[in-house]
Amino acid sequence: MLTIQRQLVDFLAPWAADSLVSDVRIGLGYTAVALESGHAGVAWTPKSESHSCTHFSSAGSLTGRPASVLLSMLCHTQSPLARAVGLATANALLSARPNPQATSDEVIHSLALTPDDRVAMVGHFAPVVANIQKSGCRLDILELNPQRGGTLCPEEGRTALAQCSVAIITGTSLINGTFDQVLADLGSPRAAVLLGPSSPLCTEAFLGTKITHIAGARVRDMAAVLRVVSEGGGTMLMKPHLDFVTLPLCQGA
Repeated sequence: MLTIQRQLVDFLAPWAADSLVSDVRIGLGYTAVALESGHAGVAWTPKSESHSCTHFSSAGSLTGRPASVLLSMLCHTQSPLARAVGLATANALLSARPNPQATSDEVIHSLALTPDDRVAMVGHFAPVVANIQKSGCRLDILELNPQRGGTLCPEEGRTALAQCSVAIITGTSLINGTFDQVLADLGSPRAAVLLGPSSPLCTEAFLGTKITHIAGARVRDMAAVLRVVSEGGGTMLMKPHLDFVTLPLCQGA
């Protein structure tokens, strides 16, 4: 259904109309979009399903176009790669907006997990797994990649989401098209966090959902991020050039 994606596009349309794209990089790990305003955004690059050496049919025509054109790709129903370009554009536009509520607090710590919690993690966030496990809580990991061990099958994943007290959801779910289903499977968690550099820092798009926190990133050094993305780098290599922030939503703040 791409519900949140459409809400993001509608919300950002007024800003996108007056913005031009100055650069687009579709790297192996991340996609980056830069605007003539000097702002940039990133989003995870999904695996290409192309059967030829061309992976994106619009390649060569994106730079210089209105941001609204690329933003609309976030609602592409068939192409996850187009949605990645759209989400990176959305994140570039959002980086120009102040978020007075945003903090640099580490979101996992702020959840105050206890042994009584059951955490459902959608997407394997290896860097935070150890910190979660230190709390003594039950941790269930849902992962689309069947080659990653220690994760739940889809049926077990739905049960974990329905029963969890805390949900940690990868922002890449907005790219692979699973976000609506994840929200539908959620029970009544006390906290639900959208996590990762792909996560759009836009509370307006998530009002009325079960999301309580958005933990995303703003690009601080555009040139450095574009270089890392172009050379096949991921989160850890971009990290020195990003500002990680947590944005609480009103219903969960």
